[in-house]
Amino acid sequence: MPVTLELVAYWAFASAFVITALLGVPGVPLLARLRLGQTVRSDGPATHLAKTGTPTMGGLLFVPVIAAVTLTFGGSGPFVAYALTVTVGHALLGLADDFLKVALKRPLGLRARYKLPAQTVLAVVLGWGAAFHLGLGTAVEVPFLGSSVELGAFYIPLVIILVLGTTNAVNLTDGADGLAAGAVLASSAAYGLVAWTRGLEAMGVFAFAVGGACLGFLVHNHHPARVLMGDTGSLALGGALAALAVLTRTELWLIVIGGLYVVEALSVIIQVTYFRLTRRRVFRMSPLHHHFEVSGWPETRVVFAFWVVSLLAAAMGLWGLVVR
Repeated sequence: MPVTLELVAYWAFASAFVITALLGVPGVPLLARLRLGQTVRSDGPATHLAKTGTPTMGGLLFVPVIAAVTLTFGGSGPFVAYALTVTVGHALLGLADDFLKVALKRPLGLRARYKLPAQTVLAVVLGWGAAFHLGLGTAVEVPFLGSSVELGAFYIPLVIILVLGTTNAVNLTDGADGLAAGAVLASSAAYGLVAWTRGLEAMGVFAFAVGGACLGFLVHNHHPARVLMGDTGSLALGGALAALAVLTRTELWLIVIGGLYVVEALSVIIQVTYFRLTRRRVFRMSPLHHHFEVSGWPETRVVFAFWVVSLLAAAMGLWGLVVR
Protein backbone atom coordinates (compact mmCIF):
# COMPACT_ATOMS: atom_id res chain seq x y z
CA MET A 1 0.00 0.00 0.00
CA PRO A 2 1.50 3.37 -1.00
CA VAL A 3 2.08 5.84 1.82
CA THR A 4 -0.18 8.85 1.27
CA LEU A 5 -0.49 12.07 3.20
CA GLU A 6 -3.92 11.00 4.40
CA LEU A 7 -2.48 7.74 5.74
CA VAL A 8 0.31 9.57 7.58
CA ALA A 9 -2.23 11.95 9.11
CA TYR A 10 -4.39 9.02 10.18
CA TRP A 11 -1.51 7.21 11.85
CA ALA A 12 -0.30 10.36 13.60
CA PHE A 13 -3.77 11.03 15.01
CA ALA A 14 -4.47 7.38 15.89
CA SER A 15 -1.06 6.82 17.48
CA ALA A 16 -1.31 9.92 19.65
CA PHE A 17 -4.83 8.92 20.71
CA VAL A 18 -4.01 5.33 21.61
CA ILE A 19 -0.70 6.06 23.37
CA THR A 20 -2.16 8.91 25.46
CA ALA A 21 -5.23 6.87 26.41
CA LEU A 22 -3.04 3.91 27.44
CA LEU A 23 -0.56 6.08 29.34
CA GLY A 24 -3.40 7.37 31.42
CA VAL A 25 -4.16 3.91 32.79
CA PRO A 26 -1.02 3.79 34.99
CA GLY A 27 -0.37 7.53 34.82
CA VAL A 28 -3.51 8.79 36.54
CA PRO A 29 -3.11 6.53 39.62
CA LEU A 30 0.58 7.48 39.75
CA LEU A 31 -0.25 11.19 39.87
CA ALA A 32 -2.76 10.42 42.63
CA ARG A 33 -0.17 8.46 44.65
CA LEU A 34 2.25 11.39 44.32
CA ARG A 35 -0.47 13.54 45.93
CA LEU A 36 -0.48 15.96 43.01
CA GLY A 37 -4.10 16.87 43.61
CA GLN A 38 -5.90 19.99 42.40
CA THR A 39 -6.69 22.74 44.90
CA VAL A 40 -10.05 24.29 43.97
CA ARG A 41 -10.48 28.00 44.64
CA SER A 42 -13.31 28.88 46.98
CA ASP A 43 -14.42 31.77 44.75
CA GLY A 44 -15.20 29.39 41.85
CA PRO A 45 -18.46 27.53 41.22
CA ALA A 46 -19.56 25.63 44.32
CA THR A 47 -20.01 22.47 42.25
CA HIS A 48 -16.26 22.45 41.55
CA LEU A 49 -15.36 21.93 45.22
CA ALA A 50 -15.90 18.20 44.61
CA LYS A 51 -12.89 18.29 42.27
CA THR A 52 -10.52 19.01 45.16
CA GLY A 53 -7.77 16.41 45.18
CA THR A 54 -8.28 15.33 41.56
CA PRO A 55 -4.82 14.60 40.11
CA THR A 56 -3.47 17.42 37.98
CA MET A 57 -0.37 17.96 35.81
CA GLY A 58 -2.10 15.72 33.25
CA GLY A 59 -0.17 17.46 30.50
CA LEU A 60 2.65 15.10 31.41
CA LEU A 61 0.56 12.33 29.86
CA PHE A 62 0.21 13.89 26.42
CA VAL A 63 2.91 16.51 25.73
CA PRO A 64 5.68 13.86 25.39
CA VAL A 65 3.33 11.87 23.14
CA ILE A 66 2.77 14.89 20.87
CA ALA A 67 6.53 15.33 20.55
CA ALA A 68 7.26 11.64 19.93
CA VAL A 69 4.49 11.15 17.35
CA THR A 70 5.41 14.35 15.52
CA LEU A 71 9.07 13.38 15.30
CA THR A 72 8.15 9.85 14.19
CA PHE A 73 5.74 10.78 11.39
CA GLY A 74 6.74 14.38 10.63
CA GLY A 75 10.51 14.21 10.83
CA SER A 76 12.83 16.58 12.66
CA GLY A 77 12.93 19.49 10.21
CA PRO A 78 13.01 23.17 11.22
CA PHE A 79 9.22 23.59 11.18
CA VAL A 80 8.86 20.73 13.65
CA ALA A 81 11.73 22.10 15.75
CA TYR A 82 10.06 25.48 16.18
CA ALA A 83 6.63 23.98 16.86
CA LEU A 84 7.93 21.61 19.51
CA THR A 85 10.17 24.26 21.09
CA VAL A 86 7.18 26.51 21.72
CA THR A 87 4.93 23.63 22.83
CA VAL A 88 7.40 21.89 25.15
CA GLY A 89 8.75 25.22 26.42
CA HIS A 90 5.27 26.23 27.55
CA ALA A 91 4.70 22.78 29.03
CA LEU A 92 7.81 23.25 31.19
CA LEU A 93 6.59 26.67 32.33
CA GLY A 94 3.23 25.16 33.18
CA LEU A 95 4.92 22.29 35.01
CA ALA A 96 6.87 24.75 37.15
CA ASP A 97 3.65 26.64 37.87
CA ASP A 98 1.75 23.45 38.76
CA PHE A 99 4.58 22.15 40.92
CA LEU A 100 4.79 25.34 42.94
CA LYS A 101 1.02 25.45 43.46
CA VAL A 102 0.34 21.76 44.06
CA ALA A 103 3.48 20.20 45.46
CA LEU A 104 4.91 23.19 47.35
CA LYS A 105 1.49 24.67 48.21
CA ARG A 106 2.31 28.15 46.91
CA PRO A 107 -1.08 29.54 45.73
CA LEU A 108 0.42 32.09 43.33
CA GLY A 109 2.54 29.50 41.54
CA LEU A 110 5.10 30.81 39.08
CA ARG A 111 4.92 34.58 39.31
CA ALA A 112 4.15 36.63 36.21
CA ARG A 113 7.50 38.40 36.38
CA TYR A 114 9.14 35.06 35.60
CA LYS A 115 6.49 33.48 33.39
CA LEU A 116 5.83 36.35 30.97
CA PRO A 117 9.50 37.01 30.07
CA ALA A 118 9.98 33.29 29.40
CA GLN A 119 6.88 33.21 27.20
CA THR A 120 8.11 36.32 25.40
CA VAL A 121 11.44 34.65 24.64
CA LEU A 122 9.64 31.64 23.19
CA ALA A 123 7.46 33.95 21.09
CA VAL A 124 10.46 35.88 19.77
CA VAL A 125 12.20 32.62 18.83
CA LEU A 126 9.06 31.50 16.98
CA GLY A 127 8.49 34.83 15.22
CA TRP A 128 12.10 35.36 14.20
CA GLY A 129 12.47 31.75 13.12
CA ALA A 130 9.33 31.82 10.99
CA ALA A 131 10.00 35.17 9.36
CA PHE A 132 13.72 34.93 8.71
CA HIS A 133 15.09 31.42 9.24
CA LEU A 134 12.20 29.70 7.46
CA GLY A 135 11.75 32.58 5.05
CA LEU A 136 8.01 33.00 5.61
CA GLY A 137 8.30 36.77 5.69
CA THR A 138 6.52 39.37 7.80
CA ALA A 139 3.25 39.73 5.89
CA VAL A 140 0.04 38.49 7.51
CA GLU A 141 -3.17 37.45 5.78
CA VAL A 142 -6.32 39.37 6.66
CA PRO A 143 -9.19 36.91 7.30
CA PHE A 144 -11.92 36.76 4.63
CA LEU A 145 -10.47 39.67 2.61
CA GLY A 146 -7.99 37.68 0.55
CA SER A 147 -5.31 40.32 1.12
CA SER A 148 -2.14 40.58 3.18
CA VAL A 149 -0.59 43.34 5.25
CA GLU A 150 3.17 43.76 5.44
CA LEU A 151 4.08 44.33 9.09
CA GLY A 152 7.85 44.54 8.86
CA ALA A 153 9.29 45.38 12.28
CA PHE A 154 5.84 45.01 13.87
CA TYR A 155 5.64 41.31 13.02
CA ILE A 156 7.58 40.08 16.05
CA PRO A 157 5.40 42.12 18.46
CA LEU A 158 2.33 40.59 16.80
CA VAL A 159 3.69 37.09 17.39
CA ILE A 160 4.42 37.95 21.02
CA ILE A 161 0.81 39.11 21.49
CA LEU A 162 -0.44 36.01 19.67
CA VAL A 163 1.57 33.59 21.81
CA LEU A 164 0.82 35.29 25.13
CA GLY A 165 -2.84 35.73 24.26
CA THR A 166 -3.41 32.18 23.00
CA THR A 167 -1.59 30.38 25.81
CA ASN A 168 -3.38 32.32 28.51
CA ALA A 169 -6.76 32.11 26.74
CA VAL A 170 -6.53 28.32 26.49
CA ASN A 171 -5.47 28.28 30.12
CA LEU A 172 -8.64 30.23 31.02
CA THR A 173 -10.74 27.82 28.95
CA ASP A 174 -9.43 24.89 30.98
CA GLY A 175 -11.98 25.32 33.75
CA ALA A 176 -14.43 22.45 33.28
CA ASP A 177 -14.02 18.71 32.73
CA GLY A 178 -12.97 18.05 29.13
CA LEU A 179 -13.60 21.60 27.95
CA ALA A 180 -10.10 22.62 26.84
CA ALA A 181 -9.16 19.20 25.48
CA GLY A 182 -12.31 18.97 23.35
CA ALA A 183 -12.00 22.55 22.11
CA VAL A 184 -8.34 22.16 21.11
CA LEU A 185 -9.22 18.89 19.39
CA ALA A 186 -11.47 20.84 17.01
CA SER A 187 -8.98 23.68 16.52
CA SER A 188 -5.98 21.45 15.89
CA ALA A 189 -7.91 19.26 13.44
CA ALA A 190 -8.78 22.38 11.47
CA TYR A 191 -5.13 23.42 11.44
CA GLY A 192 -4.15 19.96 10.30
CA LEU A 193 -6.33 20.33 7.21
CA VAL A 194 -5.04 23.86 6.59
CA ALA A 195 -1.45 22.64 6.80
CA TRP A 196 -2.08 19.85 4.27
CA THR A 197 -3.66 22.24 1.79
CA ARG A 198 -0.63 24.53 2.08
CA GLY A 199 1.86 21.73 1.50
CA LEU A 200 3.14 21.79 5.08
CA GLU A 201 2.98 18.07 5.76
CA ALA A 202 5.09 18.20 8.92
CA MET A 203 2.77 20.81 10.44
CA GLY A 204 -0.18 18.65 9.45
CA VAL A 205 1.36 15.75 11.36
CA PHE A 206 1.98 18.00 14.35
CA ALA A 207 -1.60 19.31 14.33
CA PHE A 208 -3.12 15.83 14.11
CA ALA A 209 -0.78 14.59 16.85
CA VAL A 210 -2.09 17.39 19.07
CA GLY A 211 -5.67 16.46 18.19
CA GLY A 212 -5.14 12.75 18.79
CA ALA A 213 -3.46 13.41 22.13
CA CYS A 214 -6.39 15.63 23.19
CA LEU A 215 -8.86 12.85 22.31
CA GLY A 216 -6.78 10.31 24.21
CA PHE A 217 -6.65 12.59 27.23
CA LEU A 218 -10.43 13.00 27.10
CA VAL A 219 -10.72 9.29 27.89
CA HIS A 220 -9.61 10.21 31.42
CA ASN A 221 -10.59 13.90 31.51
CA HIS A 222 -14.28 13.76 30.54
CA HIS A 223 -16.84 14.41 33.28
CA PRO A 224 -16.32 13.37 36.02
CA ALA A 225 -12.63 13.92 35.33
CA ARG A 226 -10.15 11.46 36.78
CA VAL A 227 -7.27 13.81 35.92
CA LEU A 228 -6.87 17.49 35.04
CA MET A 229 -4.33 18.77 32.52
CA GLY A 230 -3.15 21.66 34.70
CA ASP A 231 -1.05 24.51 33.37
CA THR A 232 1.38 21.86 32.12
CA GLY A 233 -1.19 20.87 29.52
CA SER A 234 -3.15 24.06 28.88
CA LEU A 235 -0.11 26.28 28.29
CA ALA A 236 1.39 23.62 26.02
CA LEU A 237 -1.79 23.36 23.94
CA GLY A 238 -2.03 27.13 23.67
CA GLY A 239 1.59 27.25 22.53
CA ALA A 240 0.91 24.52 19.97
CA LEU A 241 -2.01 26.45 18.46
CA ALA A 242 0.00 29.68 18.33
CA ALA A 243 2.89 27.83 16.65
CA LEU A 244 0.51 26.33 14.09
CA ALA A 245 -0.91 29.77 13.29
CA VAL A 246 2.53 31.29 12.77
CA LEU A 247 4.10 28.39 10.89
CA THR A 248 1.14 28.02 8.51
CA ARG A 249 1.11 31.81 7.94
CA THR A 250 -2.42 32.14 9.29
CA GLU A 251 -1.67 34.30 12.31
CA LEU A 252 -4.86 36.39 12.26
CA TRP A 253 -6.98 33.39 11.30
CA LEU A 254 -6.36 32.02 14.79
CA ILE A 255 -8.85 34.64 15.98
CA VAL A 256 -11.46 32.83 13.87
CA ILE A 257 -10.43 29.19 14.37
CA GLY A 258 -9.83 29.82 18.06
CA GLY A 259 -12.89 32.01 18.47
CA LEU A 260 -13.91 30.22 21.67
CA TYR A 261 -10.65 31.17 23.40
CA VAL A 262 -11.09 34.77 22.29
CA VAL A 263 -14.57 34.88 23.85
CA GLU A 264 -13.33 33.29 27.08
CA ALA A 265 -10.46 35.77 27.40
CA LEU A 266 -12.68 38.74 26.54
CA SER A 267 -15.19 37.72 29.21
CA VAL A 268 -12.44 37.98 31.84
CA ILE A 269 -11.16 41.31 30.50
CA ILE A 270 -14.68 42.77 30.40
CA GLN A 271 -15.50 41.47 33.87
CA VAL A 272 -12.33 42.82 35.50
CA THR A 273 -12.44 46.19 33.73
CA TYR A 274 -16.14 46.82 34.40
CA PHE A 275 -15.80 45.80 38.06
CA ARG A 276 -12.87 48.14 38.61
CA LEU A 277 -14.80 51.01 37.06
CA THR A 278 -18.22 50.42 38.60
CA ARG A 279 -17.75 47.80 41.38
CA ARG A 280 -20.42 45.79 39.55
CA ARG A 281 -20.20 42.67 37.37
CA VAL A 282 -21.31 41.96 33.81
CA PHE A 283 -21.27 38.18 34.25
CA ARG A 284 -22.15 36.17 37.31
CA MET A 285 -18.65 34.72 37.12
CA SER A 286 -15.83 34.66 34.60
CA PRO A 287 -14.49 33.08 32.43
CA LEU A 288 -17.72 32.74 30.51
CA HIS A 289 -18.20 29.00 31.05
CA HIS A 290 -18.42 29.65 34.81
CA HIS A 291 -21.20 32.20 34.17
CA PHE A 292 -23.38 29.48 32.68
CA GLU A 293 -22.51 27.02 35.44
CA VAL A 294 -23.48 29.51 38.15
CA SER A 295 -26.64 30.26 36.18
CA GLY A 296 -27.73 26.67 36.66
CA TRP A 297 -26.43 24.83 33.61
CA PRO A 298 -24.96 21.39 34.39
CA GLU A 299 -21.24 21.24 33.73
CA THR A 300 -21.70 18.63 31.00
CA ARG A 301 -24.17 20.88 29.17
CA VAL A 302 -21.78 23.83 29.34
CA VAL A 303 -18.90 21.74 28.02
CA PHE A 304 -20.95 20.32 25.15
CA ALA A 305 -22.22 23.79 24.16
CA PHE A 306 -18.71 25.21 24.19
CA TRP A 307 -17.42 22.25 22.17
CA VAL A 308 -20.04 23.08 19.55
CA VAL A 309 -18.89 26.71 19.51
CA SER A 310 -15.28 25.61 19.06
CA LEU A 311 -16.29 23.25 16.25
CA LEU A 312 -18.26 25.98 14.49
CA ALA A 313 -15.35 28.40 14.82
CA ALA A 314 -12.99 25.81 13.36
CA ALA A 315 -15.42 25.15 10.50
CA MET A 316 -15.70 28.87 9.78
CA GLY A 317 -11.93 29.14 9.62
CA LEU A 318 -11.72 26.16 7.31
CA TRP A 319 -14.36 27.65 5.06
CA GLY A 320 -12.44 30.89 4.82
CA LEU A 321 -9.03 29.31 4.35
CA VAL A 322 -9.76 26.20 2.29
CA VAL A 323 -13.23 26.17 0.75
CA ARG A 324 -13.61 29.84 0.00
